[in-house]
Amino acid sequence: MRLARFHADGRTRSGVIEDGSIIELTGGDPLGCASACERLDVAKGGVSRPLEGVRLLAPVVPSKIVAVGLNYRAHAAEFGKEIPTEPMLFLKPSTSVIGPGDEIVYPSHMSRRVDFEGELAVVIGRVARDVSVGDAPGFILGYTCFNDVTARDLQGRDIQYTRAKGFDTFAPVGPWIETALDPLDLRIESYLNGERRQDASTRDMIFNVYGLLSFVSRVMTLLPGDIIATGTPSGVGKMKPGDAVEVRIEGIGSLVNTVVQRRTCT
Repeated sequence: MRLARFHADGRTRSGVIEDGSIIELTGGDPLGCASACERLDVAKGGVSRPLEGVRLLAPVVPSKIVAVGLNYRAHAAEFGKEIPTEPMLFLKPSTSVIGPGDEIVYPSHMSRRVDFEGELAVVIGRVARDVSVGDAPGFILGYTCFNDVTARDLQGRDIQYTRAKGFDTFAPVGPWIETALDPLDLRIESYLNGERRQDASTRDMIFNVYGLLSFVSRVMTLLPGDIIATGTPSGVGKMKPGDAVEVRIEGIGSLVNTVVQRRTCT
């Protein structure tokens, strides 16, 4: 099942995507359950609209984004970093979230190097605290595409990641949440202006999805709608205003955003 948030008739709504249409959920938001399939009945009787007739939004509005650094061996190697012995966590603010088709704003007032980082994102379905690896699947609503946009020069200068990862528009996510998916062996690709730059499989992760959820839940409570961004493979690269970047993940779909110059007040 594919779950989405969308804008139509002046309102933000939730829906299920089926056969090129989106069926509005009539029973509320699907977050808060272990499996979206448990709430399939909420879609019955909802208005069906052609998908091309609505504007898709970021599929969730998380309270937090827990991101993972250096979770692919080849990515660690391209930056000359040692393989971590446990997940390296950092946070991105909820204010950095944008949806499919939205613009990534290049913060030229502070940075001269902004990179794309295609990633698989895990969307939490219910409150998760001290979850075992074996129980982790029951706390996942589904999966979506994510771009961990990074001001690379600031990352190197600050050591800490908050500024480099936290600018407004630096967390594109979407286009929807896929609930029926095995996350352990998915092809993940990134394209810059149509040229493939990243191509890997989630089987190459150092810490897989279920291990990450368990680890994070022993650090902080995860709430419905929260995102775990599971790390990027090798091949990250810089973007500039006017570029289009696409994150494509097998079984989910494609997240496309363009980069624009920051507007200054006059």
